[in-house]
Amino acid sequence: MEVLREKVEEEEEAEREEAAERAERAEKAERVLKASEVSKEGIILSQDDLRDLEEKLMAIEIPTPADHSVICQPPVDVTKLPPSYTTNSVKEEHLLLVADNFSRQYSHLCPDRVPLFLHPLNECNVPKFVSTTLRPTLMPYPELYNWDSCAQFVSDFLTMVPLVDPLKPPTHLYSSTTVLQCQKGNCFDFSTLLCSMLIGSGYDAYCVNGYGSLDLCLMDLTREVCPLTVKAKEVVAKKEKVAPKKYAIKPPRDLTSRFEQEQEEKRLQAIKDQELKRLKEEEERLLEAEKAKPDPLHGLRVHSWVLVLSGKREVPESFFIDPFTGRSYGTKDDHFLGIESLWNHKNYWINMQDCWNCCKDLIFDLGDPVRWEYMLLGTDKPHLSLTDEEDEGLDDDEDEEQGKEEEDKSFDMPPSWVAQIEITPEEFETRCPSGKKVIQYKKAQLEKWSPYLNNNGLVCRLTTYEDLQCTKVLEIKEWYQNREDMLELKHINKTTGLHVDYFKPGHPQALCVHSYKSMLPEMDRVMEFYKMIRVDGLVKREETPMTMTEYYQGRSDFLSYRHINFGPRVKKLTQNSADSNPRPVVKITEQFFRNPEKPADEDVAERVFLIAEERIQLRYHCRDDYITANKREFLRRTEVDSKGNKIIMTPEMCISYEVEPMEHTKKLLYQYETMMHLKNEEKLSRHQAWESELEVLEILKLREEEEEAHILTISIYDTKRNEKSKEYREAMERVMHEEHLRQVEAQLDYLAPFLAQLPPGEKLTRWQAMRLKDECLIDFKQRLIDKANLIQARFEKETQELQKKQQWYQENQVTLTPEDEDLYLSYCSQAMFRIRILEQRLNRHKELAPLKYLALEEKLYKDPRLIDFMKGYV
Repeated sequence: MEVLREKVEEEEEAEREEAAERAERAEKAERVLKASEVSKEGIILSQDDLRDLEEKLMAIEIPTPADHSVICQPPVDVTKLPPSYTTNSVKEEHLLLVADNFSRQYSHLCPDRVPLFLHPLNECNVPKFVSTTLRPTLMPYPELYNWDSCAQFVSDFLTMVPLVDPLKPPTHLYSSTTVLQCQKGNCFDFSTLLCSMLIGSGYDAYCVNGYGSLDLCLMDLTREVCPLTVKAKEVVAKKEKVAPKKYAIKPPRDLTSRFEQEQEEKRLQAIKDQELKRLKEEEERLLEAEKAKPDPLHGLRVHSWVLVLSGKREVPESFFIDPFTGRSYGTKDDHFLGIESLWNHKNYWINMQDCWNCCKDLIFDLGDPVRWEYMLLGTDKPHLSLTDEEDEGLDDDEDEEQGKEEEDKSFDMPPSWVAQIEITPEEFETRCPSGKKVIQYKKAQLEKWSPYLNNNGLVCRLTTYEDLQCTKVLEIKEWYQNREDMLELKHINKTTGLHVDYFKPGHPQALCVHSYKSMLPEMDRVMEFYKMIRVDGLVKREETPMTMTEYYQGRSDFLSYRHINFGPRVKKLTQNSADSNPRPVVKITEQFFRNPEKPADEDVAERVFLIAEERIQLRYHCRDDYITANKREFLRRTEVDSKGNKIIMTPEMCISYEVEPMEHTKKLLYQYETMMHLKNEEKLSRHQAWESELEVLEILKLREEEEEAHILTISIYDTKRNEKSKEYREAMERVMHEEHLRQVEAQLDYLAPFLAQLPPGEKLTRWQAMRLKDECLIDFKQRLIDKANLIQARFEKETQELQKKQQWYQENQVTLTPEDEDLYLSYCSQAMFRIRILEQRLNRHKELAPLKYLALEEKLYKDPRLIDFMKGYV
C-alpha cells in the first residue's frame, strides 16, 4: 500500500507540472478559445486562427499508460489470426486519426481529466478503436437470448484476471475470440464479450470505463449474500372480516382482572425489549465484523462494466451489469463510483457530468451533448433541439453552411475487425473453465460443475455456514442433472439432520419429495407423489415409528385421508424380516370427500376401525340445513346366549345418533348388512395398510440402489457420450461399406463367359481378343433383341386378351348384372394400364438399346484385358 501511495503522489506531482505548462500555453491561445468552443459549434474561424489552434493542439502530448506488453503477451498463435487482426484498413487508419484529434481537443479543454481509453493494442500489438472491438453476435442457443443468461454464461465461462495497474485502463484489449479461446480476461475483456452478445440479442448495451469499489474490481463476494439463499417473499392473503350477524350470541363477560393483565403485559414487554436490545447489540457486532477496511484507493480503481439502457427488448429501466458476477445493479448503486466514458459498436461518448455523488445523479441521455460529449456525428441518439428564440436568431444561410460542414465531418464507424464469435456446443455445455468453478459468498460457498463431469450428476452445490469464517456448516443444497432416478435437488440440514430429496416427473414410484432423517424403515419420513401419475391417487404419505398417514385425491371411492396406528411388534423366536412380521394394526381412521350422488346423511365422512377394541365408528356428512351430523357405532364382539348359541346381531350392537331418524335405519337387517359391509371394508383397509408398508420398504430399497448406482441418462442425439448410439452408427456405416464393396464386386463382367471357353493359363492373342469382342457384342445385341421381342409379345398378349374380353362383353351385354359390369370395367382399366406400361417400356427400350450397345463397345475398347489389342481400332 505504501508503494502505491508513493506512486500516486509522484503521478500527482507530474500532473501538476504538466498542468502549469498547459496553463501557460492556454494563456497564449485564450483569444482563439474565447472566439469559439470547438469547430463543431458551427462558428467559422479565420485561417490564421485555425492554423494557430492546430499548432497548439498538435503540441499537446497525451500521456499514455506504462507499457505492460511483456506481461500481456497474447496466449494464442498470432500467425494463425485473420489479416484484420494484424493490419488496419484505410477506414480504420482514418478513424484512429480522428480519435487522436478528438483526444487532443479533450486534453486541451479538460486538462484535469485522465486520458481517454480510445485505441488500445490488440493481441497482435496493433492499435484498434474500442468500438470496432465489439462484434454484435446473436448466439444460436435460446438460453443466451436474455440478458441474465448471457451475463451468467460470461461469468461462468471466463476466469477473472485483475488489471496490471488498478489505477489505469489496460494497454491491451483482446478480441472476444481470443478471450473465449483462453477462457480468461480482465474486466474490459468481460465487458466487451458480454456487450457483443447483448447487442446481438437486441439490447441497447454499452461498455463503460469508470471506477468501482474494491469488492467489485476484485470480484470479492464475501460481503454479498448468495442469490440462491434469498427466499422469495410469501404473499400472505388478508383474511376478510366477517360481518357480525344481527342475532349473534354475545360472548360471555370477561371477569379477569385488568390490573393483572397490565402487569403481565408490562412484564412481557420488558422481556421483549431486553431481547430486542440483545439482538440489536448482536447485529451491531456482526456488522462491525463484516465491515470492510477503508480502501486507500477508493474512487481511483478502474473498472469496466455494461450499461443497458431502457427502451429496447422491453427494458423498463436502465441498469448496470457487473460482468465478473453476472449480477444486475441499479444505476444508483454504491459499488459504481464514477464514469469516464462509454461506447457501443457505433459511437463513443465522454461523461461531462460531475461524479461527486458516484453515479446516483447521472442522467443517461446520450443525445444530450452537454452531459455526454460524442466523438462521431453519425450517432443514432437524438440531439436536443434548440428553443424557438435560438432558432430565430440563426439565418438560413448559416444553417445550410453548418449542415454542409456536419456532412463533411460525419464519419461512419468501420465494421468490426473481430472474427465471428462462436461458442461450440461442447463449450456451451462445459461452461466453467476445466468444468468447475467455486464462488465464495457471505456465509456461503457455491460450487459449479459442468454436466457429466461428476459420476453422480452433481452440477451445483451450495453450502451455507453459521459464521463468517465458514467453519460450521448449517445446510447443504445439491442440484443434479441427467439422473436416471430423476433426482433434481437434495437438501441436507446439518442442524436437524433432515434430508429432503426433490424429484422431477418420471420416477418409477412417482416420487416428488422425500423427507427423512434415516433411510432405515419405520422411521420419521414424508413422501410426496405426483398425483396425476399414480393410479391410487396417493398424494402424500407421512410415517412415524408408530403411525402412518396417507392423503389421496381423485379417487372413485372419494377417500381423502387414512391414518393408521400401529402397536408394538410381537417378538418371535425365529428371526424374520419386517415383511413376514408386520406391525400389528391397532386403529385405522379414514376420511372421505363428499359424494354428490348420495344424500349427506347417508354419505360417510369419517370411518374409524378400532381393531383392538372391536368397534367401528361412523360419522356422516352434515346437511346444509343441519348443525349436527349422524353418527353410528358398531360393536363386533361375538356374544353367546344362555343356550350357547352365537348371537350375530342385536340392537345393542349398534349405537346410533340421527338428526332425523328414518324407519329403515332402525331395522335390524339394515344394521346387520351395514356391519357386514364394514367388516369387509376393515379387512380391505388392513390389507391396504400392509401394502403401504411393503411399498415403503420397496421405495427405500430402490432409493439405496439408485444412490449406489447413480446412473446418468444420455440423449440419443449425444453421439459422443451415448455408446449404444455410437456403436449402432458405426455398425451401420460398416454394413453400408460392406454392401458397397459387395456391389462393386457384383458388377457384371461381360467377358467372363467368353474367357471361360479359352484354355486356362493360355495367353490371349490378338485374333482371340477381336473374336471375344465380336462375340460379346453379338451376344449383347441378341439379348437386346430378345428383350424387345419379349416386351412385344407381352404387349400383343395383353392386347389380344383385352379384345377377347371386349368381344365377350358385346355378346353378353344384355344379360350382365351390375356386379359383372363393374368387374368388366375394372378389368379393362387394369388391362389398359398394363398395355400403356408395356408400350412405354418398349419405346424406352428402343431408344436406349443403341446407347447401351455403344456404351458396351466403348467399355470393351477400354477394358484392361483387351486394350493392348484394340490400339488402332475405333
